[in-house]
Amino acid sequence: MKIVVIGGTGLIGSRTVERLRRRGHDAVAASPKTGVDTLNNLGLAEVLEGAAVVVDLADSPSYEEGAVMHFFETTARNLIAGELKAGVKHHVVLSIVGSERLPDNPYFRAKMAQQRIVASSPVPHTIIHSTQFFEFLPGIADAATSDGVARLSPAFVQPIAADDVADIIATIATEQPQDAVVEIAGPGSFRLNEIVERYLQAIGDDRRVEPDVHARYFGAELEELTLVPGGSPTMGHTSFPQWLARRRRPTREPATEPASALTN
Repeated sequence: MKIVVIGGTGLIGSRTVERLRRRGHDAVAASPKTGVDTLNNLGLAEVLEGAAVVVDLADSPSYEEGAVMHFFETTARNLIAGELKAGVKHHVVLSIVGSERLPDNPYFRAKMAQQRIVASSPVPHTIIHSTQFFEFLPGIADAATSDGVARLSPAFVQPIAADDVADIIATIATEQPQDAVVEIAGPGSFRLNEIVERYLQAIGDDRRVEPDVHARYFGAELEELTLVPGGSPTMGHTSFPQWLARRRRPTREPATEPASALTN
């Protein structure tokens, strides 16, 4: 089965492509690096020809409010239009747990706009809401740091490993569309300030971490449960200690492991 992975050269996309190919599918990595630009509708018709499934993992190159909204709305519309012409049977898109609860965050607002376009289209879909990835902890720490102190909300988080995200996406992409939102999360719950502090200690970073209920998470204050799933999410299996242990490995990763970046 031909499955086109938009954003297929990024952190989650490259892993998803690798897993789909391992399962015997014709997985195509589509991104500006491979000549497919969904924002400007370049190369899209060609790559969608014969595709049964499209997995949208692309991220905006700019997080500025107007630019990020333009990116997600425009790419969603371009993808849906191309999929209707190509006869695609399943549109899968990755979004964020808590996106509907943070309207003050321009990025989350843009992701919600993207989801509305997907959900209202004639193409059968599955919208995946994921918690934050363990791989984002360095960026979260850096964004919260001023004068050597990282001030972070004590709100709860339930982060998931990028490898687990890719495993779950690869499975959902090969199943029937759910025409609904499904949530995925890691196996453990932590307070945001505490897990960042544990990460920094593990890598020998001497930054001090202070809890602050008014600390903004990329522009928005968090309630205790803003970023955790409800109901019964699909769970990743990699624990925080297991993920840390993998990060500490002195040897190189196997040659089959896709390159990673801190974008989708």
